[in-house]
Amino acid sequence: MTDAEQPVRRADTGPSFHEMWRDLLPVGRDQGSGGYRRYAWTGADADCRDWFRAQAETRGLTYEQDRNGNQWAWLGDPAAGDAVVTGSHLDSVPDGGAFDGPLGVVSSFAALDELRARGTRPTRPLAIVNFGDEEGARFGLACVGSRLTAGQLTLDKAHALRDADGVSLPQAMERAGYDPEAIGADPERLARIGAFVELHVEQGRALAHTDHAVGVASAIWPHGRWRFDFHGEANHAGTTRIEDRRDPMLTYANTVLAARKKARTAGALATFGKVSVEPNGVNAIASLVRGWLDSRAADEETLAAVVEEIERAAAERGARDGVDVRVTRESFTPVVEFAHDLRDELAKLLGDVPVLPTGAGHDAGILSGVIPTAMLFVRNPTGVSHSPAETAAEDDCLAGVTALADVLEGLACR
Repeated sequence: MTDAEQPVRRADTGPSFHEMWRDLLPVGRDQGSGGYRRYAWTGADADCRDWFRAQAETRGLTYEQDRNGNQWAWLGDPAAGDAVVTGSHLDSVPDGGAFDGPLGVVSSFAALDELRARGTRPTRPLAIVNFGDEEGARFGLACVGSRLTAGQLTLDKAHALRDADGVSLPQAMERAGYDPEAIGADPERLARIGAFVELHVEQGRALAHTDHAVGVASAIWPHGRWRFDFHGEANHAGTTRIEDRRDPMLTYANTVLAARKKARTAGALATFGKVSVEPNGVNAIASLVRGWLDSRAADEETLAAVVEEIERAAAERGARDGVDVRVTRESFTPVVEFAHDLRDELAKLLGDVPVLPTGAGHDAGILSGVIPTAMLFVRNPTGVSHSPAETAAEDDCLAGVTALADVLEGLACR
């Protein structure tokens, strides 16, 4: 869009969608991979937070950061209750794409601007939120900010979280200038929210096969993360006979293949996407291989059965290899059925758009147990996500802004 084509800005609106997207695009971007490394409580995270605050203040919104580091921008009285909240997150997975999370936050500010341009006046408080550490890239647990707020993560467990360098969550927060002793459940804040609607780029290609740029979420598959520890015996790679080895890498590799087979048979998903090795030497047999399994399925019974089969396969192979296998469930999120009345109202407001499930977790899923939540998806032509190749067409993104503005008008301006 040329300068001549830029819309005239009202006094109570901020930068356009294009301007916000342009300004946020370079933050935390790795020049080598082209992906994003916006990890919790790092410099890139601080830059994202500064951007969010600037957007709020430019629009004359009331800005605040809650006890768990989540950011809020309010139109109306935050204490009035029955608020309609939208937003998403700004952090990323390692070398993630530009759209996962930020599209929802940028679209929220743009949708608010569109509401104001329409001349509509909310009868309920409106808020935009940036939830902290949604991806869990640094401390290994997803949705930390929303989990803490909803009381799904205890203070003790939060304080025990550590990154790959051994830095604890409290240490990271303190270094960033925040009080880690203040974190915890925030029922008073949640009691003031009547509905939360999160817009997100679709992580899949369901909408790509339709004429619709926007869809409504029906449910989130149950999912979890399990840590597999394979304990063997370190030894010399060049002198130890094959029959004398207790090689955990062999057991790990077999488990990866077993996970793929078990998931495919059950119509589920299972992925080993992260691994660490000790002592991690080229000419050394490993003493420990630690792999993290991400598994998801349409229902909890199928998910439990798939993980159990993967654990059994690992144990059986470990017995053959002389390797001890230990499994720890690090997180689990049950199936999320979004509030049916809110979901149906969104679909009606948007003109009978597709309603579809997703296998990806979101802050909206975490909050669904305590407040009514819903989600909008913006079409992703390739289906690629958690990758620098993640994309969405500009027209579809703007359609998402309009759809979110329609939803906010229908919920908060009646």
